[in-house]
Amino acid sequence: MRIIFCGTPSFAVPALKAVLRAGHEVPLVVTQPDRPSGRGMALVAPPVKEAALAAGLQVVQPEKIKKNAEFRAQIESIAADAIIVVAYGRIIPKWMLDLPRFGNLNVHASLLPKYRGAAPIQWAVANGEPETGVTIMRLDEGLDTGDILAQRAMAIAPDQASTDIFPLLAEMGAALLVETLEGLSAGSVTPVKQNDALATYAPILTRDDGRMDFAQPAMTIYNRWRGFQPWPGAWTTLGGKKLSAHRLMPLEAGSLALGPGEQGTVLVEQERLFVRCGAGTWLELVEVQLEGKKRMPAADFLRGYALKSDDRLAT
Repeated sequence: MRIIFCGTPSFAVPALKAVLRAGHEVPLVVTQPDRPSGRGMALVAPPVKEAALAAGLQVVQPEKIKKNAEFRAQIESIAADAIIVVAYGRIIPKWMLDLPRFGNLNVHASLLPKYRGAAPIQWAVANGEPETGVTIMRLDEGLDTGDILAQRAMAIAPDQASTDIFPLLAEMGAALLVETLEGLSAGSVTPVKQNDALATYAPILTRDDGRMDFAQPAMTIYNRWRGFQPWPGAWTTLGGKKLSAHRLMPLEAGSLALGPGEQGTVLVEQERLFVRCGAGTWLELVEVQLEGKKRMPAADFLRGYALKSDDRLAT
């Protein structure tokens, strides 16, 4: 097929490479503009741009696309069979949706209609889901509401973080995308409408999503920590300063021989740091970082900070 590829982050790179390996023609790659990054705020190219240039492809980086006459003319002149959209980061306008004969195909990192939205991998892990997957869908004007063309599932291990899942789903989605393109060419793909009644949402993450709520069971907090990697992570406050938990471990009710107490209070025992959580559970903070300090094992932190049992972390 003759394909326009739209994508930005590293998640989209395997899909671009898979399309090229499958022999499809990609006359144009659309990605977001270079953005300042790091302490020096130097401009950094999106991973998709780097991959596209390395493959000798033409790249455009429009700031806006909906009412961009020059961009529209360029897209229309290509007469693509399909437009592929993978984590591009822009809403695709109707004029673009209506152009190619096979439509705009999206690789979405969830088993739709579950987890529509910007952060499907993070929220699936954070909610303790036992599985996730990828969906190839045909974009429409709604938020991840288009017809499903193909799906593939994978299990989420109890110790996997979202950062572990991202590359796995990127490769899975790339392979499924190529299979779907083959099916569309052969006329063997049957679109399936989504059941909106089963839809759940995965909104963009905020800093406050990482705040630990010690009224919740320890496993709930642990799952959110797994899901919200690398940002916003899991954090609380101590003495008015942010205390981040870089490694933590949930303990079931009865794991520590203590009666009920106020949630958020700590237990310091043999250079280990525990926090009381909801439902009689405990959370061990294994590696922490106080605002303005380096990350360190809890034992080192306790030697340098006068924290004692029954002190309380903010909830």
